Amino acid sequence: MKMTRSLIALLLAVGTLVAQNAPPEGFTPLFNGRNLDGWRGRPHLDPRKEAAVSAEQRAALQANWDQDMRKHWRVENAQLVNNGKGVFLTTAREYGDFELRLDYKTVAKADSGIYLRYCPQVQIWDTTKAGGKWNRGADKGSGGLWNNQKHPRFPLHVADRPFGKWNHLRIRMIGSRVSVWMNDLFIVDDAIMENYFDRKAPVSARGAIQLQTHGGEIRFRNLFLRTIEAEEANRTLAQRDAKKFRSVFNGRSFDGWAGPLDNYVIVDGAMKCKPGKGGTIYTKAEYEDFVARIEFKLPPGGNNGLAIRYPGKGDTAYVGMCELQVLDNTDKKFARLKEWQYHGSVYGMVPAHRGFLRPVGTWNFQEVTIRGSTIRVELNGNIILDADLGKIDKPISGHGHQGRTRTRGHFGFAGHNDPVMYRNVKIRKL
Repeated sequence: MKMTRSLIALLLAVGTLVAQNAPPEGFTPLFNGRNLDGWRGRPHLDPRKEAAVSAEQRAALQANWDQDMRKHWRVENAQLVNNGKGVFLTTAREYGDFELRLDYKTVAKADSGIYLRYCPQVQIWDTTKAGGKWNRGADKGSGGLWNNQKHPRFPLHVADRPFGKWNHLRIRMIGSRVSVWMNDLFIVDDAIMENYFDRKAPVSARGAIQLQTHGGEIRFRNLFLRTIEAEEANRTLAQRDAKKFRSVFNGRSFDGWAGPLDNYVIVDGAMKCKPGKGGTIYTKAEYEDFVARIEFKLPPGGNNGLAIRYPGKGDTAYVGMCELQVLDNTDKKFARLKEWQYHGSVYGMVPAHRGFLRPVGTWNFQEVTIRGSTIRVELNGNIILDADLGKIDKPISGHGHQGRTRTRGHFGFAGHNDPVMYRNVKIRKL
């Protein structure tokens, strides 16, 4: 009888461990419940510094980090357990857009977090007054983007459970935009995560996930991740404030548009510049301050542009407020571009951050905000340009760009002979 009870207890325990590590549909386990396979040690470190060292130096660093990891991290009852010290547990793989789910349990006065693509962090801490960090925002709760300075840093609600209870986090990251659910309560609403290591640049397009340790025991279990592909990412980005936007292209005709329309064709609900053709097509309506949302797809070496406050004739790069580059700058023929010619740049005036285009042939999502003399460009959830043209005395191209002070004009597309495609073109007046 005792053996039977023991066997039943063992089977129940095994069943519990299996259930704990069973991924939801579409998700992959990051932790196998048995050992640290798939993980490496890594401290708080600017990823650019790690990338800059030689392969030999990196191997030596990694050996030391892994040795430290094994001192302070262990597996116990299908849980990752840290004693509050040492390097951070870091996924061996890097990820782009993803949804992450995990459970954690910590103790009084502990402080931890989840680094996303090496960037700190979704905050985890002791939210009680006795924890001693209410002066730093602990009273606002865990789950916020605590290191933000310009964008929201605290959660919308306090959702922490008492010590000894497991908390569940669901984190979605698309570009630099992060949403967080804690214990099924929505607490971070599509906020931009700022790049802790370079405040002027977006978070890296790809990177590892790190489990931070900082002063007290913390346990993790049920770590699951699914990658978010481009189509889903675009739909999700478009949902934010969707009701405030109006479509200006119906996907069937060029009603409401002007310019050399014969140089474009409509294919599967998208407008496409004919090969070898070009010119600027534009909305008949004019706009002052506005937000434009588009999806675009580049062919290899594709070149086009967004005409901003275009007067209806002439080269928008000079007579309009500007031309925003739409360009496959990964193509070899563009190997010698000037910095202000890359995708998203204000042509001739302001360079954009690079490295955030999706692969050629994939639809990208872009949002452009025009307010007064300022322009902000967000590509696939990443702010790649934020500039005030009113502060430019001498454009870096050496040309006048006399239209940069325009306060009103059309919105359009400046074709340059390549079959670049656009769809879901929407505008919100400000």
